[in-house]
Amino acid sequence: MAQTKKSLKCSTTEIYTHQRPKRGKPTNHTHSPSKDSILANPTLSEEVITAILVRLPVKSLLKFKSVSKEWFALISIPHFVKTHLSFSANYSTRHRLVLQIDKYSPRKRIHRHCSVASLFYDSVTETFDLDNPVKDPVLFTSIAGSSNGLICYNICHDLTLWNPSTRKFKQLPDLGLQMTSDFHIGFGYDRVHDDYKVVAIIREFRTNYYYAKIYSLKSDSRRTMDDYQGARLYHHSGMLVNENLHWITKYDDGYGIMFIDLVDGKCSKVEKPWYGKEYLDLKLGVLGSHLSVICCHERSDVWVLKEYGVKESWTKLYTIKCPYYMLSPPLCMSIEGEILHVFRSTLMTYNPEDDLMRYPEITNLDGYDHLEAELYIESLGCPVLQNEPMAQH
Repeated sequence: MAQTKKSLKCSTTEIYTHQRPKRGKPTNHTHSPSKDSILANPTLSEEVITAILVRLPVKSLLKFKSVSKEWFALISIPHFVKTHLSFSANYSTRHRLVLQIDKYSPRKRIHRHCSVASLFYDSVTETFDLDNPVKDPVLFTSIAGSSNGLICYNICHDLTLWNPSTRKFKQLPDLGLQMTSDFHIGFGYDRVHDDYKVVAIIREFRTNYYYAKIYSLKSDSRRTMDDYQGARLYHHSGMLVNENLHWITKYDDGYGIMFIDLVDGKCSKVEKPWYGKEYLDLKLGVLGSHLSVICCHERSDVWVLKEYGVKESWTKLYTIKCPYYMLSPPLCMSIEGEILHVFRSTLMTYNPEDDLMRYPEITNLDGYDHLEAELYIESLGCPVLQNEPMAQH
């Protein structure tokens, strides 16, 4: 365990580009090169400097942007941002959890964040207030999803994309959510078009008709889907897997799984697992890169779709003997196989090998009635468009 923990810790690399010489007697031939000229001709090659920088945390990179114009440009280019994201995805210390915490009396909602690795390996996990772009504490906010370090916030029916690592955010145009209280939001990245998209599925109260709108960050535009197959959705946020946003649907004959393809905007279905009988409830989640379902009746069965699009690849991972309403779908898994869940108003890790439940000690969670959690990766991803003024909190 100790050796595994060490491998998860990421040491910060210090970079020294120039050390000021000790003060001595001046000579006529002494010439002090300017700071820019030294950085323009470093001892290390540009490839080596890039290889070092992409391995550093966002906090360090934001400071290093002020070293020189060259470093600012390097750290800002899209290729560097994507390469840095791929490294961060492999460092568990760069994975964080946003906690949406509710107290029913008096009505209160707050957001905090904590380290995922700490939940698995530290004796105590500290949570921190999430300094989100919501200025008015009276406004009721919820998290509609996250992708590549960006979080989609629903702030009283107004949507905002926000990067908590860089604190840059963008308020999205009106998608018509103010006109109804029955809507479902999904957020994700379209790799084919290098674009972030928000999907809003809205129910028209008068006609009970469902329709869908898609917002594109790249074009800063929204459109109504032409072929949306209107269906009653059971849970609010879409789960992103394979560039598709998934929702649980509720029909008269039971539950189903619907998805919207972010690449072409088409709507289709995923076959649910075959479990022999109808369950009282289904909850949809994502475990790693796999779609997951928690099937609930007198116990909670956790399934994953190991090969996307192949019904026969649905595999039951484990069963937890607890009521379905207490347990969330799995959030993530440690190297040793422990799996993180929300359990009631706290977090729980479960080991399928020995059927052991463990409740990490977490600061600032006592006294609350309900908890939801969303994973995100620290990244340099920018929620604003090129040539658009950056909003920063």
